[in-house]
Amino acid sequence: MKYFKECKSIDEVKALYKKLAKENHPDLGGDTVIMQAINNEYAFACARLAKGAGLSDAEGDEEIKLSELYRAAIEKIIHLPGIVIEIVGHWIWVTGNTRPVKEELKAAHFFFASKKCAWYFRAEEYKTRGSNKSLEEIRRKYGSEKVNSRRKEKALED
Repeated sequence: MKYFKECKSIDEVKALYKKLAKENHPDLGGDTVIMQAINNEYAFACARLAKGAGLSDAEGDEEIKLSELYRAAIEKIIHLPGIVIEIVGHWIWVTGNTRPVKEELKAAHFFFASKKCAWYFRAEEYKTRGSNKSLEEIRRKYGSEKVNSRRKEKALED
């Protein structure tokens, strides 16, 4: 294992994966072969750490499945201009200038929350009946981590 051998937790693996994806994703000017290698190692590292964390095989498999689901969802939209991607709890929220890319968001299985004026993605098991909480209240409760791309940062500089 080349990329994730120093990681001691699944959270460390996820954080490093996000960093590596920003640097190596083909849509952001990176190399396809390197990104494929990172993806393969990511799945292996998650499985290794899930088993080492005392999770049952079923719990480990579920953790890996969710990691892959969220990684794939982010990969589908990370190249879109003008958006802000955040992981809040077990949901991915997208804000910013989303109107021009709404069809791409729909195609990536994101849904629009009109009261929050934001798009979201979540695994089926995290489906809720709706919340009267604002996105800011949800961020405060679960924490928030932004996912950025070099292309978006460059566009802001121009």
